[in-house]
Amino acid sequence: MKLRSAIIFAVGLGAFLALATTASHAILYKWVDENGRVSYGDQPPPGAKPEKLNASIGPADPNAVRDMATKDAEIKKRQQQRTDEAAKTAKDESDGKKNLDQCVQARGRIKTLRNDTAVFRYNEKGEKVLYDAADRERAIADNQKLMRDLNCPVLPTT
Repeated sequence: MKLRSAIIFAVGLGAFLALATTASHAILYKWVDENGRVSYGDQPPPGAKPEKLNASIGPADPNAVRDMATKDAEIKKRQQQRTDEAAKTAKDESDGKKNLDQCVQARGRIKTLRNDTAVFRYNEKGEKVLYDAADRERAIADNQKLMRDLNCPVLPTT
């Protein structure tokens, strides 16, 4: 019983493959019939002016593999460039935010040093030490230099 099913399957598969290979080599024609309709078939009717649609397959392009590899390399190169540009942009934005934060902090320190009388710092022993006038001016000058080095924007005075 199993042998019979296997034989029937093999014969059916063989017939299918035979028909599929012959159909793939058939030539397809296109023509316009007497009613003006476009028709397709492997045998044009007598008296029709058929147009051959699938001519034989041309030779393979010997440069196709090299062209595909070149295009693939170009695509990968563009993707890498986009990734690099995105990383550079993100780094620039991060650096810009960091600089802006430092500017805000330096501006706040200068304001505190100018307006508050009891400004102190911690010495190396961890004790509070009040700024005297000379220390205060030196700290203001240091913060102003930092702001110039960072190209901090000048705030409008109101």
